[in-house]
Amino acid sequence: MNAPTNIQTIIGPDGKPAFVVIPYGDYLSQYARASDLVPHAVVRRVLADDVPPLRAWREHLGLTQADVAVRLGISQPAYAQQENSTRLRKTSRERIAAALGITAAQLDI
Repeated sequence: MNAPTNIQTIIGPDGKPAFVVIPYGDYLSQYARASDLVPHAVVRRVLADDVPPLRAWREHLGLTQADVAVRLGISQPAYAQQENSTRLRKTSRERIAAALGITAAQLDI
């Protein structure tokens, strides 16, 4: 029998199973794509502080605009314009995400 033994079932008020709790490592390996997760600090900056996702990620990673611009092979002012843009091309988003070491999907907050 290969049934997992490290699962906890939480019974609801009606006496029926309401939730299942599994170890976080199992969740990541079986259900979530860890590469698509977004840290709370990034989400908070975007939603609560109204910061563009590119800026929130850059700051979370401890990078300056100049650092990212160097990685992209462009000037800092050119990157600053892209970071604040609300209409980036798909290819630009992918290049910037790669320069930050994240996936383009992680910018969709």
